Amino acid sequence: MRAFKNLSFGLFFLLFASCGSTKAINPMSLLTGNSWLLSSLKSNGLDMNQFVGGIPSLSFLDGGKLAGFSGCNNFSGNFSLEGTAIKLDPGAMTKKMCPGSGEQDFISALSEVGDLKIEKDKLTLLDGATELMSFVPKKD
Repeated sequence: MRAFKNLSFGLFFLLFASCGSTKAINPMSLLTGNSWLLSSLKSNGLDMNQFVGGIPSLSFLDGGKLAGFSGCNNFSGNFSLEGTAIKLDPGAMTKKMCPGSGEQDFISALSEVGDLKIEKDKLTLLDGATELMSFVPKKD
């Protein structure tokens, strides 16, 4: 009888534990909840000589709006997200003259993005399985 009680308690505990709520993480809430700073470009670390004006960043805003900094110029555009598929359009951009190729490399990579992986502390933008760039949340 005692073995039956232990078995039934174990089954009850297993059933209770398996019914716990596991919330699926909504990528949109993680995207719009952070401003993102570039941490790698084309699987390389950042060469700060490429970005003389500062580290490029992205902000995903409500309504599919995108804002960012290219390392030299600011931009304002749009994005669309369906599951893990994402399209980025930097849209309008200021027109300061910038030395080096960093800004062009960053904007070019944005146009190649088709997918994303997102975690609380890292955003990875991909072209299929190829990592184009990764970001970390900006600390306020």
